[in-house]
Amino acid sequence: MKKKIFQILAGLNKKIFPSYSKNQLDLQKASKIQKVIIGWKLWVTKNSLD
Repeated sequence: MKKKIFQILAGLNKKIFPSYSKNQLDLQKASKIQKVIIGWKLWVTKNSLD
């Protein structure tokens, strides 16, 4: 159940949030909101794979 919810969230993240790796964003130059989005995407992806 938990894994399925995170897989759905991961799919939504892919559609809603921009891909910073394609834009070659430098993490040291990222704004706080960009860091929050990266952290959120990382957390959701980690939990969807477990």
